[in-house]
Amino acid sequence: MNQAPTSGFFGHPVGLRTLFMTEMWERFSYYGLRPLLVLFMSAALMDGGFGFDRGQASAIVGIYGACVYLASLPGGWVADRLLGLRRAILVGAMLITGGHLSIGVSGFAGQGTAGKAAFFAGLLLIVLGTGLLKPNISAIVGDLYPEGGARRDAGFSIFYMGINIGAFIGQLVTGFLGEKVGWHLGFGAAGVGMLIGLITFWHYAPRTLGDLGLDIVRDPDPDVQQRRESRVKAIVWGTLAIIAVVFALAATGSITLDPQSIASNMTYVLLAAVIAFFAFVQVAGGLNSDERRQMLVILVLFLAAMIFWSAFEQQPTALNLFARDFTDRMVFGWEVPATWFQVINSFFIVLLAPVAAMVWIALGKSKRGDLSPPAKFAIGLAFAAVGFLVMFFAARQVGSAGGLLLVSPMWLVASYFFQTVGELCVSPVGLSSMTKLSPRKYLGQVMGIWFVASAIGNLIGGLVGGHVDPENIQEMPKLFSTTATSLLVAAVVLLLLVRPISRMLQRS
Repeated sequence: MNQAPTSGFFGHPVGLRTLFMTEMWERFSYYGLRPLLVLFMSAALMDGGFGFDRGQASAIVGIYGACVYLASLPGGWVADRLLGLRRAILVGAMLITGGHLSIGVSGFAGQGTAGKAAFFAGLLLIVLGTGLLKPNISAIVGDLYPEGGARRDAGFSIFYMGINIGAFIGQLVTGFLGEKVGWHLGFGAAGVGMLIGLITFWHYAPRTLGDLGLDIVRDPDPDVQQRRESRVKAIVWGTLAIIAVVFALAATGSITLDPQSIASNMTYVLLAAVIAFFAFVQVAGGLNSDERRQMLVILVLFLAAMIFWSAFEQQPTALNLFARDFTDRMVFGWEVPATWFQVINSFFIVLLAPVAAMVWIALGKSKRGDLSPPAKFAIGLAFAAVGFLVMFFAARQVGSAGGLLLVSPMWLVASYFFQTVGELCVSPVGLSSMTKLSPRKYLGQVMGIWFVASAIGNLIGGLVGGHVDPENIQEMPKLFSTTATSLLVAAVVLLLLVRPISRMLQRS
């Protein structure tokens, strides 16, 4: 077999470099596009936007972000059963590139039906492509470390730093071009970044990843395997046909879709689907007792992550609008683009991710040993709670002045700092935990389930984004205080579960 090289990237497998660069450019495109969406759609027609109500625009951003992560579940399933991890990543990158191209050229079609159809078709292609790319590239990162342990956690931290380098650069470039030059120029720049990521993976994956991710989970009986693949193909093409029909009906005005109602209902549906998945795997998934215990731990971590992302994903909606409407952005007579505040999180991630990696390795070598995933999650939730407590006080200042005061940008900087520390305790640790705890035959699907937590977070973030409104300033302090309280309660519950979960994992 053609094995992947074992070292060559900061002491890690050289394949990590390929995955690092591919994900960096994919995140350049995703995060470069995302903060522009709510500002563009809520901008008046005379300003080049669609003139949507901000509550609707925010809900659409939430639905888009949710669908990006929700698509990870079928994307992992298709990779496990049909394409293989590597091919799924390549096809996903092609779809994302095509989606950005569609959004970029939608400006030439105007602001009417044709322009909106091209715009939303691009968002749909990005959703489908990211569903194939995102869970499967993370799964291959885990496969680079068959020995597991703290080194895998460190590898994921480095990988996560690449994500945020891409997000940092992407939001600076597209934010400036989109807000200061033209919306669609910003959209086009995001597409160029994804094209670079596609070329990077296509060129370097064969020589740096060996055989990793090339095969699928096969049945020993060739006839059974053939029927399984035929069934998967039928489901995939049938689902795509339904999506195409619904999109065509909405684009032509034959049906009317309410973004806020859709986002609200999707939240309940996703929770029900996740519970059904875990119930099925426990009862009929063919797992042994150890694997069932590990799936229970995955469920606990999923619920904690869902609460965390429900707060964190207010960044492109509520906090983005707060930056535009209530923050003093003037620097030496020049107004900083509102989207540039989104890069603060990425900046702190790049700065602190190596520190987090060193801390996890040091803890792993210490006499007490590494902290368990639930303990790290609890710490992350508590830090995020502090971040939203900061925003509560900032919102109170705005409210006390009747919405006429522009507060210091340092409120947002401080909030993003605490949220970032929380993110480093949750996201890379969660990714690593999923690859360590998941039964092998469900790895792609478990990685997809992990991203469903982010999907729910995006939906809630989109729903609450409309509460940051100059016409209703009294809602803002309540929004941020409720968010902080939810995070703190979840952190306390997790701390109480640390010992029971540790004993459960020791028995496994």
